[in-house]
Amino acid sequence: MADLILALDQGTTSTRAVVFDVDGWGARATAQIPLEQHFPHPGWVEHDADEIWRAALQVCREAMHEVGGPDRIAAIGLTNQRETTLLWDRATGAPLHRAIVWQDRRTAPVTDALKAAGHEPVVQAETGLVLDPYFSASKIAWLLDHVDGARAGAEAGELCAGTIDAWLMFKLTGGARFVTDVTNASRTSLFGLSDLTWRDDLLDLFNVPRSVLPEVLPSADLFGETVPDLFGRAIPITGCAGDQQAALVGHGGLGPGAIKVTYGTGAFLVAHTGDRPVASTNRLLSTVAYRVDGQTAYALEGSIFSAGSTIQWLRDVMGAVGHSRESETVAQSLLDNGGVYLVPAFTGLGAPTWEAEARGAIFGLTRDAGPAHIVRAGLEAMAYQTHDLLEALKADGAPAPRRLRVDGGVTANGWLMQFLADITACEVERPAHQEMTALGAARLAALGCGLIETLEQPPSGQPAVWSPAMADAERTRLLAGWDAAVAGCLAQARAGRDGANH
Repeated sequence: MADLILALDQGTTSTRAVVFDVDGWGARATAQIPLEQHFPHPGWVEHDADEIWRAALQVCREAMHEVGGPDRIAAIGLTNQRETTLLWDRATGAPLHRAIVWQDRRTAPVTDALKAAGHEPVVQAETGLVLDPYFSASKIAWLLDHVDGARAGAEAGELCAGTIDAWLMFKLTGGARFVTDVTNASRTSLFGLSDLTWRDDLLDLFNVPRSVLPEVLPSADLFGETVPDLFGRAIPITGCAGDQQAALVGHGGLGPGAIKVTYGTGAFLVAHTGDRPVASTNRLLSTVAYRVDGQTAYALEGSIFSAGSTIQWLRDVMGAVGHSRESETVAQSLLDNGGVYLVPAFTGLGAPTWEAEARGAIFGLTRDAGPAHIVRAGLEAMAYQTHDLLEALKADGAPAPRRLRVDGGVTANGWLMQFLADITACEVERPAHQEMTALGAARLAALGCGLIETLEQPPSGQPAVWSPAMADAERTRLLAGWDAAVAGCLAQARAGRDGANH
C-alpha cells in the first residue's frame, strides 16, 4: 500500500531523503550524502550538478529500501537550496557548467551597475527583492555569457536554466517536465510577486531569454512522474518549495505573524505576512511563502549568509575545534566574549545590510584573547544577526515576536540557543524533531496527491524552549559592540570599493 511520503531535501552541504508517514508525521527512514563545494576564485562558490543528481538517486533508493521499497511511496516532495542556478542541454540533460551557488558573489559588478543606474526600486517593487548577486537572474546571465555557445543555444530554445528543484525534476522525469514552483521562481529577480508570472521587463533588464525558463506551478501540484526505471515504478512528484519556505510549512507557520529561523549553512528568518505581499522599507525581502488550493501566502524574509558555515570555517580552516559540537563546550568555558567580535562576511553580508563586497573580520583582539574567544564570537554572531533581522521586521511594522521557532543543525547547541533568547529578548522554541524542511516538502506532497486535505498540523513531540535571562544593560552593551564591529566591516568594504574605483 502506498501510504508514505518521501521528501528529497537537496541542500548546500548535503543531499537527503526522508520518508514520513502521514499519521503523526514520524520520520520512518533517512539517508544523507555530503555535497562537495568548489571555490575556484575568491567569492565564487560552485556545485557539481551531476554529483547532486547521483546523490539524489542514491538517497532516495536507500530510504525507499529501508521502508520496504517504492511500492510504499505515494508521492515525492522536493525541497532545495534556493537561488543556486545551473544551465543544461534540453535534449541530453547534460549540465554545461557547474551550478553557481546562492553564496557566490561573482556577479556583484553587474548588480552594482544596475543599482547605480537606478533600477533597484523597480526590481524591488515587482519582485520584492533587492539587487544582489544572491539571486538567480544575474547568475543565469553570467552562464549565458561565459559558457561557449550558450547564448546562441538559449535563443534557439536548446537550453534550460533553472534552480536545483527544476534540474532534479527534469532528471527525475527523464526530461519530460521542465517545471519549478512559485517559491523558487520568486527568488530569481525575474518573477512578479503579485501577478506570479515571468516579467518581460525584468527579462530584458537582465538579458535572460524567456525560452530558458521553466513553467511555474503551485507548491502542491502534479509536477510530473519519475521515470519507472529509476525506482522500479513511476512515482508522482506532487510537492515542491524552496528550503526556507518548506521549513515554514514544516513548523506549521501557516498564519500571519508566524516566524521561524532556520540555522543551516546560512540562517534565514521567514515571517508569514498573509495573502498579500508586504513591501519592506528596511531591506528585508518580500517573497512567496507557498501557494496551495489557489491561494498564495506571502512572507518577509531576512537572509544571513553564514551560520553553520562559520562553524565549519572555525573547524576546518582555523582548527579551533575538532568537531562542530565542541563549539558549545568552548563557548561555555569563557566567562564572557572578552570584547571579541567576529563578523562572518565570508561571502558578503545579507539582510538588512546587503553589502556584497564586505569580507569577514575579527575585532577586539587583545593579548588575552585566544581561539576560544573567536569560537564564541562566531556563535554569538548568529544571535546578533538574528536580532538585526528582528529589528528590521519591527521597523517594517511587525509586532515583536514572543517566541521564535528555530530549526537546523546549529540549534543542537544549547548554549547558543540560550544566548539567542538573551540577545533577542524572546523565547526560542526548538521542535522535538529537526526535519522541518523535509517535513514541509512532505506535507505539500501529501496535499498534492490527496493523502491529506489541509496543511494545518503543528510538529509532533514536546519542543525545547529557552527563555531570556540576560539583564537589559548587558544586552545593550553586547549589541553596541556588535554594531561597532559591523560598522568597521562596512567601512572596510567601502574603502575597498573606493580604491578600486580610483
